[in-house]
Amino acid sequence: MMKRRAFLGGTMGAATLVTCKAQSATAIAQHAGVQALPEPLIWPILTKLQRGVRSIVGHADTVLDVIGRIGAPPSLVIFTEGNHLMVLSGDDIVGAFPAWAKSQPQYADLDLTNIILVTLPQPILVQMMRTGGVALGNLVLDVSRTSGLYPDIFMGYPEPLRQLHQLGVIESRARFFCKNRGVALLVRKGNPLGIHSLADVVRTGTRIALPDAGDVRAKCLAATEELLGKPEADALMAAETSFPGRLGIMHRDLPEMVARGYADIAFTWYHLVSYWARIFPNQFEFVAVPGAEPFFTQIALARVNDPLRSGAMKAFDEFFFSRAREVYPHYDFARMNDNEFGATLALS
Repeated sequence: MMKRRAFLGGTMGAATLVTCKAQSATAIAQHAGVQALPEPLIWPILTKLQRGVRSIVGHADTVLDVIGRIGAPPSLVIFTEGNHLMVLSGDDIVGAFPAWAKSQPQYADLDLTNIILVTLPQPILVQMMRTGGVALGNLVLDVSRTSGLYPDIFMGYPEPLRQLHQLGVIESRARFFCKNRGVALLVRKGNPLGIHSLADVVRTGTRIALPDAGDVRAKCLAATEELLGKPEADALMAAETSFPGRLGIMHRDLPEMVARGYADIAFTWYHLVSYWARIFPNQFEFVAVPGAEPFFTQIALARVNDPLRSGAMKAFDEFFFSRAREVYPHYDFARMNDNEFGATLALS
């Protein structure tokens, strides 16, 4: 698993592409009557490009999970797993932060013109800190204090944050800022297989895309076993499918599998399914799983030890915790109570 996640490869070679097409055609033939979309998903660009700058926006050559200007001095660098990128990168958080800082006398002089977000999966982020780099196809990004591409803030689940603390990267405490609403199902537009409940998923012949690792995979399996029973959870695992060239970037891989016909449904976090159905309304629909909300997890924010941009880090920390509690529920996260929001996570 970690070997596959070690470096993000470039585009698939011709032989792999032929294999993918052949497998997709076979899968479609085996599921007569199911309309599979042959085209890849074209993801929306989250940044505002400078006027006149050439944008390579397509399928194979688009870098989606490194947001900002590489080569220019960073104003603030945040490393975070990608399943809440739609909130963090939007107008409510990163988009609103510079104007807020300008309105605060203690932060008004900060240059916040180049905020960099790295929203890759947490195992990749931890490995980037261990190895000092990551390869995006032919491009290698140096992740170090010398290059400047080094985090000031980490956001993530408890276990990866504990690993980062053990590496000496982050402080000994973090604070929780959001929790999700459990798990849900993503189906194709029109729901051609009639998937209306988790019980429908485990019937014979339904191919399912699952997260390949981590908390969300464990929660999907735990929810199935609790709601349906152990035999059904085993059947769910037996129906799992994948595709050649999968990178292990769950927030990209799972909808791609459904869109391209490698899977009939995807099973993952509620807010991700809601997001995909919202930004790709012609491809997907959302199906709730009653009783699955208790199978949630929380994300915490940790400060990096000796940050390169301490002023920007402090400003963002203050700004973020002043509004995250109200903003995240607008993106289908759960509302946190007084005891949950800002609660301390000890990492030692």
